[in-house]
Amino acid sequence: MSDHEDAATPDDGAPRPEPLRTFFRIDEVRREDGRVRYHGESYVPERTLLRKLTPYFREAGYEVDVEAVEGGHVVVATPFDRGGDGIPWVNVAMFAATVLSTLFVGAYGWYYVPLSEIQSNPLTLLRAWPFTAAVLGVLMTHELGHYAAGRYHGVPVSLPYVIPFIFPFGTLGAVIRIRGRMPSRKVLFDIGAAGPIAGLVATVAVTAIGLSLDPIRVPAELASSSGAMIRFNNPPLLGLIADVLGQPTSYGDPRLTAHPVVIGGWVGMFFTLLNLLPVGQLDGGHMVRAMLGPRQETVAALVPGVLFGIAAYLHFWRGLGLNESVGLWAFWGVFAAVIAFNGPADPTDEGGLGLPRLAVGVATFAVGALCFLLVPIQVIGG
Repeated sequence: MSDHEDAATPDDGAPRPEPLRTFFRIDEVRREDGRVRYHGESYVPERTLLRKLTPYFREAGYEVDVEAVEGGHVVVATPFDRGGDGIPWVNVAMFAATVLSTLFVGAYGWYYVPLSEIQSNPLTLLRAWPFTAAVLGVLMTHELGHYAAGRYHGVPVSLPYVIPFIFPFGTLGAVIRIRGRMPSRKVLFDIGAAGPIAGLVATVAVTAIGLSLDPIRVPAELASSSGAMIRFNNPPLLGLIADVLGQPTSYGDPRLTAHPVVIGGWVGMFFTLLNLLPVGQLDGGHMVRAMLGPRQETVAALVPGVLFGIAAYLHFWRGLGLNESVGLWAFWGVFAAVIAFNGPADPTDEGGLGLPRLAVGVATFAVGALCFLLVPIQVIGG
């Protein structure tokens, strides 16, 4: 029997680990909607009790919380799905749909395969497999970094959910679900930082591969067209990688364009930048909450204003329009305000991180800053 199951489970099926019996007086045990509610009184402060109970209940398959009620406290144990049984069909279906959406967007938008050719022979979509591999590679590596860190620390996390979409990338990104409360600031930091770090490594690799590949030839009718086009400007990190490799990022000949795999690297940089915003439940919010403690909310309160300020600067001082990243930053200002209002994670143990983790955090934000530029996307012409 595990050390975390040192207390006998009574006939009612409710676990009673040793810290619960030591630091909590149990007056009554109820089962409601699958949860176990222990009514009684805590002998120690609520946060202390929660910190002592969390590892034992997690081992038994429960998330635990403590509620203050009139006349005492209630310990609430909620069972969670460890995610080890069966096939995660929703994840598989969303991944398959995103493979198809990125293949289509890649073939039609980045490899210039005519729509008529795709309709007559859908297998021509496979020409875009390098684009799909690049985009999904950086996104999945990012999310699997979170997943691996969560599993390592025993935090129940889901497999990634990849979101299919249309142009320009064929996806809106990927997310994982983290169930329950973070046991400590150290665990919160590790899970929050693992995604950006893994994603940045994959992004650098994908960008280097893409820059080393031959450029794609643009059809003559498109190269000479005066219609609207989307321009993806290069963040500093992409320029640094190109300089190290001695490879160009653009060509003087309008009939040539960088290989679509480079777009996978651009996507990795852009999504990393957005995820590192130090607000709410974003990766940057988790990391700064772990690094600064509750003071993170002060930082988060400034983020929407900064993003609105960037949008205003681009519009009023540089004369750019909504389709030249003004709308992008304004949208993210609204989004940041919403998630800042919902608040950050609230770890059980508020113990500090230590210098090594703080150094990793600062370095991650520093590399992430190399993914920033004022005007990442422009719609020009037309």
